[in-house]
Amino acid sequence: MSASDDLRFMRLALRLARRAYGQVSPNPLVGAVLVKRGQIMGQGWHHRAGQPHAEIEALRDAERRGKAVKGATLYVTLEPCCTYGRTPPCTEAILRHGIRRVVVAATDPNPKHAGHGFELLHKVGVEVTTGILAAESARMNESFNHWIVHRSPFVTVKSAMTLDGKIATADGESKWITGERARREVMRLRAGADAILVGVGTVLADDPSLTLRTGKAVQGRRRIILDTRARTPLAAKLVTDEFSALTTIVVGESAPKRRVQALAKRVRVLSIPERNGHIDLAHLLPLLGADNVTSLLVEGGGEVNASFLLGGHAHQVAFFYAPKILGGRTAHHAVEGEGAQSLAESLTLSELAWRHLGPDLLLTARVGSALATGH
Repeated sequence: MSASDDLRFMRLALRLARRAYGQVSPNPLVGAVLVKRGQIMGQGWHHRAGQPHAEIEALRDAERRGKAVKGATLYVTLEPCCTYGRTPPCTEAILRHGIRRVVVAATDPNPKHAGHGFELLHKVGVEVTTGILAAESARMNESFNHWIVHRSPFVTVKSAMTLDGKIATADGESKWITGERARREVMRLRAGADAILVGVGTVLADDPSLTLRTGKAVQGRRRIILDTRARTPLAAKLVTDEFSALTTIVVGESAPKRRVQALAKRVRVLSIPERNGHIDLAHLLPLLGADNVTSLLVEGGGEVNASFLLGGHAHQVAFFYAPKILGGRTAHHAVEGEGAQSLAESLTLSELAWRHLGPDLLLTARVGSALATGH
């Protein structure tokens, strides 16, 4: 195979992997393609956690087609596993079927496993090529990669605002700042997140559902409310709707016991230490990671957004800008809090990408700051 062939088939494997977007957590997105003499023998992708890995799906696809894969090349977007988990190691299947060459995009990010699959295959004579479109594979699985190393979720702060940074009028009116295409993109972001987080202020002002709406279908996602004083109304949608089992209310240790007990009868309640009168996010995030939340979408108001961004707990922003100017000293801002004390301490963004969504603009960017904590 030529270098151009390797790129072509790996791009196909990446496209296959993305078909399971939002469905495989806490596993990574993985695609695989089997090729022999330039012809595709089989292809597949990992569909859901606990189900066969992409390599096995590709082998089964070749079998259904009646293709002999001995001597074939396997293209796979992530290093094949070599240990037993919910499924047997893929390296065993690769060897059993006589695969001659394995081409891989990214190394397993788990320090306990990284490179072991390559080493095992190489020792028994399988040719291994690595690093083909590695950056694309890593970006596709950035949430998983962060979680598997740090055991806390990859955090994206999403906000929709006017050009002057306002998310609502002084009396709380916010529907709708952005247009339909932007709102569809928000649904896509929700689909890719394990959990959606808001503050109690958003619950009191908007009574949101935080569901995933695609056409006429409505799907649930894990919903997290930061509510230091347990002020969430018992009649709130997040407490009473059909997806209430997916709701977790995070209260502070000083929250009134009666309110906590009343909420705990309806939804999960998690009591967390406080820091300066607010939920201690440094304590909360590892707990969410231990609960298999690999990716967290923060859709809070200005104070919650500030606590993640200025507190060094966010990794990415998704800021939607509408071509509107609201003005007003008391209008609600996308990021509030105490703010940086100097320009030297201001939050910096990198890897900026802008997209047009009808009349609106979406900025996605990496977060970097002198305030960052390394989460």
